[in-house]
Amino acid sequence: MTADNTVPSLGGGVPSPAGPRRGGGGAAGAVSVVAGPGRASAAPPPLPARPAPRPRTDTFLIAADGCAVLLGAAAGGAGLPRPAAAALMLCVLVLNGHAGLYRPGGITMARGVLDEVPAIVFRTAVAWCVLAAVRPGPALGLSVLAASCAMQTAVSVAARAGAYGVRRRSAARSPRSALVVGPATAALRVTAALGRRPQGGIRPVGVVVPVLQPVPEPTGVPVLRTIEEVQRAVIQNSVRDILFTDPDAADHSHSVLLRQLEGWGCALWYVDTRAPGAGGGAVRGAQLAGFPVRRVQAAGMSRPGFAVKRLLDLCVALPALLLAAPVLAVCAVLLRTSDGPGVVFRQERVGRDGRPFTLCKFRTLRPADAHEAATRWSVADDARMSRTGHIMRLTSLDELLNLWNVVRGDMSLVGPRPERPYFVAQFGQTLPGYPARHRMPVGVTGLAQVEGLRGDTSIEDRARYDNYYIDHWSPWQDVCVLLRTAASLVRPTGS
Repeated sequence: MTADNTVPSLGGGVPSPAGPRRGGGGAAGAVSVVAGPGRASAAPPPLPARPAPRPRTDTFLIAADGCAVLLGAAAGGAGLPRPAAAALMLCVLVLNGHAGLYRPGGITMARGVLDEVPAIVFRTAVAWCVLAAVRPGPALGLSVLAASCAMQTAVSVAARAGAYGVRRRSAARSPRSALVVGPATAALRVTAALGRRPQGGIRPVGVVVPVLQPVPEPTGVPVLRTIEEVQRAVIQNSVRDILFTDPDAADHSHSVLLRQLEGWGCALWYVDTRAPGAGGGAVRGAQLAGFPVRRVQAAGMSRPGFAVKRLLDLCVALPALLLAAPVLAVCAVLLRTSDGPGVVFRQERVGRDGRPFTLCKFRTLRPADAHEAATRWSVADDARMSRTGHIMRLTSLDELLNLWNVVRGDMSLVGPRPERPYFVAQFGQTLPGYPARHRMPVGVTGLAQVEGLRGDTSIEDRARYDNYYIDHWSPWQDVCVLLRTAASLVRPTGS
């Protein structure tokens, strides 16, 4: 159990277990959703759940390229047997997929097929050259290769031209609703430009600006300044695209507003409104009404990354649990002797994506009731704790049972510290970066812990270290944290 002073309503200040500061409360409706200079955006309440759009693959273009391979082989007279044709088709699809030629363009799908012709020609030629090099039997002549490549390229380009033309017309007839977020001047520039280019397929339905920033009238679209207004606009207009004009907001990967809108199923984009030549990291060739644009995603771990992390967890946790079995048995006997029955403590904690799970650890103190167990911050200096319990907490032996949660998949070896729902709700309302900690599975240890942020330390600092760890995750970083954790056991501090 982890608990200290009961943390009351944390108000508008930054919470710290040592004593939360109270700040000017204000109504939720008056909270700015865009941080102005020197101003932090407050955490909005959760938006109603809506499934986020899944990454899709353009099956029409895949089928078109498959047909292009067959037509190219037939027209060029290559006479490929079925296995060779299948291998060539697979090679073409892999090369084109790696180049991103099968991803729908989203709001940037106004791109023309001419932009993709060099990539198609190059990858078609590479695939045919590879086939000619490894194909058994008589070699393919240069004229056959040229004719086959030309026919395949022509079919592939024609299919794309038709598909993109249909999509542009459909987008112009049924434009996608979008919100433009950022400083008033830049946001209104983008809104006006999109209004002059309705064929782009994007219809601004609101501008989100800081509360105190003046906006010239009329704007042509509603000006949104509060959390409630943004939520209402997203719901009523079925908004699926959010356009950020502030590079700092777009690059703040654990921004509360970004996390909330992405969780609501909105695609996030950064529109570069800076002066020409300012540079900007926008994707080459991607544009919206003449503004360079790039996709923004709240940073987190990719699906392959989760698989690697899970494999590392199992490779370490399973042997560690077996090797620690004698230690676990000794701890259980000592606790049973000193504190009586019920040596295993189970408590609800919040894990990845806010999902609750049951944490297992050794019981080092018996709380007076369920309310105390759920709302006390820390019991490190509680006089009711036995000497055995105090030693186990000091050496972190009480957390050895967390290895079982790792094996079950509730936790990871390395990650943000799991917290109780009561404190997650409190900290999430006052610390903008706190909810972003749940992008990754919680951990037995973590970067914040090895930096000394355990027990009665700043929650703001913990959240900052946790989010840094998530944004820069790598398997080697997990290994480093585990090594530092092992080193810290020789100078235990407890929690």
